[in-house]
Amino acid sequence: MKVTVMLRAGAVLCLGFASVGAMAADASHGKELFLTCAACHTEKPDAIGPNLRGIFGRKSATLDDFRYSNAMKRANLVWDAANLHDYLIDPQSKVKGNRMPFGGVGNPSEADDIVAFLQTYK
Repeated sequence: MKVTVMLRAGAVLCLGFASVGAMAADASHGKELFLTCAACHTEKPDAIGPNLRGIFGRKSATLDDFRYSNAMKRANLVWDAANLHDYLIDPQSKVKGNRMPFGGVGNPSEADDIVAFLQTYK
């Protein structure tokens, strides 16, 4: 009986730490990391990538002033934290055939930080 209670308490404690870790994304660090992205994702009309300002809640491939790949048009995603995170980790896996010349963010916590920054990028 004691062991069961201790195991349950330990599981709850572990779940609590996992939740805190998932919420601990650092938007200011994400802003620093985004500087690399900003080389292509600018507000200039001749930008290589689409403008990411206000991306949260936007459907994929919907900005009128950018020519998207057919793969991105077919993706039919709504950009939320999960979709952006997965796309940042492995763009080709998330949207096979997209044109973005980027292999992905190797560190999941850095992807979380970029996503946290993008949530503030309005």
